[in-house]
Amino acid sequence: MFSGLKKDIDAVRERDPAAPSALKVLIMYSGLHAIMWHRPAYWLWNHGFKFIARALSQIVRFFTGVEIHPAAKLGRGILIDHGAGVVIGETAEVGDGCTIYQGVTLGGTGKETGKRHPTLEKNVIVGCGAKVLGPFTVGEGSKIAANAVVLNTIPEYSTAVGVPARVVRQHGKKVIPAEKLDQVHIPDPVSQEICKLYMEIDRLKAELAEMKNSLPGGEGGISEGNDG
Repeated sequence: MFSGLKKDIDAVRERDPAAPSALKVLIMYSGLHAIMWHRPAYWLWNHGFKFIARALSQIVRFFTGVEIHPAAKLGRGILIDHGAGVVIGETAEVGDGCTIYQGVTLGGTGKETGKRHPTLEKNVIVGCGAKVLGPFTVGEGSKIAANAVVLNTIPEYSTAVGVPARVVRQHGKKVIPAEKLDQVHIPDPVSQEICKLYMEIDRLKAELAEMKNSLPGGEGGISEGNDG
């Protein structure tokens, strides 16, 4: 237990430049407190004491601002930075070395049963405010941008951004989307409208000429009728 706690403290000190010392991290960091108390809650849940486990998780949420379901599986060396507003669902799995910032939700969409929440493989970083929703996997070493909404599997060593999130980098290289917009050779909308106007004028001219030819006398001439 103490070796696991040491790994969690070391994770904070390695990845948070504001972490002053192991003692202060142990005393002051709410994200670490949430993980510390999740360990016994997880044990209780898996040994049939589900009511006590759930009650403990709710007490921890009150004091830390972090809600971790007691059935969620957490690895070692996880950093929950700041902690405020973090929610980790019942069937979520968080691998070793992951970093989760404030406001992150590892949740479900409400459409699944059984496995409903995401799995983060090792060393995943989830930016503040991101929502990862559904029973899919975020691959090892991937990064989820702040405020992204992830609804599908993310390959390993990828960077995902946007709503809904899309992969923009993989293994350090840019991913070029199929619908990439050419910013240089795009059509000129003014020229397009002028062409439409010319086409409409030509059409009207043709209609006018046809009307003139259909008049008596042809070519717009006026036939001479009887004076009587």
